Amino acid sequence: MSDLLQNILLLSGCSLLLLAATGIVRMPDLFTRMQTAAKGATLGISCILIAVALAMNDFALTIRALLTVAFFFLTAPVAAHMIARAAYFVGVPLWHGTLADELKGHYDRRSHILSATPPSDTSASS
Repeated sequence: MSDLLQNILLLSGCSLLLLAATGIVRMPDLFTRMQTAAKGATLGISCILIAVALAMNDFALTIRALLTVAFFFLTAPVAAHMIARAAYFVGVPLWHGTLADELKGHYDRRSHILSATPPSDTSASS
């Protein structure tokens, strides 16, 4: 039973990593590529690490594998968000098929403050 579970985890982990790699090549812009890489790679690496922990049957290695999985789950989404935010700040273009830019008009590029309402143009009222 353990061998079957290991094989399933390895196969699913490798498949998720392959899908993440394919998504990086096929997605049209930086933002969708990052989403694909962050989710697919995190899940793929996690499945592979859990399969290795099951195969080795060592308590210390299992703890290290689980801590590594937790590290990936905590850091990959934060890193992807920070890269996407920096890309939006510097003006990386969205894909031409993007339906909505929800930050447009709500973000002050000078102060990096996000507001609920679009800022008013103070120069027009003077």
